[in-house]
Amino acid sequence: MSVRIHPSAHVDSDADLADGVSVGPNAVIGSAVALGKGTQVGAGAQVQGPATFGENNRIFPLACVGFDPQDLKFVGEHSVLEVGDGNSFREYCSVHRGTAGGGGRTEIGDNNLFMTYSHVAHDCRVGSRVVLSNAATLAGHVDVHDDAVISAFSAIHQFCRVGRHAYIGGYSVITKDALPYAKTVGLKPACYGLNRVGLQRKGHSEESMRYLEKALRTLTRSGLNTQQALAELRGWESSVELEYLIDFIETSTRGFVKSVPGRRGERGTNVD
Repeated sequence: MSVRIHPSAHVDSDADLADGVSVGPNAVIGSAVALGKGTQVGAGAQVQGPATFGENNRIFPLACVGFDPQDLKFVGEHSVLEVGDGNSFREYCSVHRGTAGGGGRTEIGDNNLFMTYSHVAHDCRVGSRVVLSNAATLAGHVDVHDDAVISAFSAIHQFCRVGRHAYIGGYSVITKDALPYAKTVGLKPACYGLNRVGLQRKGHSEESMRYLEKALRTLTRSGLNTQQALAELRGWESSVELEYLIDFIETSTRGFVKSVPGRRGERGTNVD
């Protein structure tokens, strides 16, 4: 395979393009950018560095990936973007590098879909098989774990986390951690129970889903405080999913969305 670069594209002499990379008309590849095998850069897209991409990524027309962070504290210090394999960055998507305050690194895993106008800010960590729908926005220092879905026009506050297999409904504003395996929805978000559809699509068994649903009810609907609920969950038969859920809550620094529909007076609950 060979590298294909349209005559109107600009590729910096310092860029590293692997076999099978294609660069479309008027695209710009900046200094210190490494594109892995089979990566495609569409017309008018811009990729700046330092940034490293794995194999078979698609950067669609007019996406802007690897640019300086939108942080007034950033003064040009060394920072990077690291991207895995098989990701799609759709039209007008933007992804920024890290800052010194966040370790200087933005990280993206494998097989993620970043839809039109979605945004990944500085120092974020996005796992694998994540979907950011149109105009979904991650502020700085956000962690999104594997298989999460963030729906259109939703915003995740800085330093928040979105758990595995979480579903964030459209137009939501998430200012605390969003529980794994759960649906979290709203401008004043509430937990709407198990993300059953998402888990079914990812191959979870009915037994596993019933187990997780019971765990979420214990956390959000039992009337127990967080420590009491965790103590009860620790007494259950262990599973990978349950251990992850418990660890997610115990390591929360911003608290998590615990309120449920019909109980809007409750606030997101901290772990202490």
